[in-house]
Amino acid sequence: MTLVNSLVYGRLVMRKVSVHEAKTHLSRLLRQVVLGEDVVITRSGQPVARLVAVEDERPIFGVDEGRFVVPDDFDEPLDEELLRAFEGRG
Repeated sequence: MTLVNSLVYGRLVMRKVSVHEAKTHLSRLLRQVVLGEDVVITRSGQPVARLVAVEDERPIFGVDEGRFVVPDDFDEPLDEELLRAFEGRG
């Protein structure tokens, strides 16, 4: 599962730790999370929370460049039949 998580999800294997261990070793767990490991925190052996890294939320401009070309007639008026369909008239 480690290879699958790493390749498909970009994450390393999920580590399970108890609430006590999470409180005691939070700094160490945060370092591991920054390196790509997800940590599941358990209470009485049952998962209750997941500690994961915050993804960079800044947009990446230009990533889709060339995937769509705006047609030359983009801003031309629609023909009557298509216009009626958009307006729900037919």
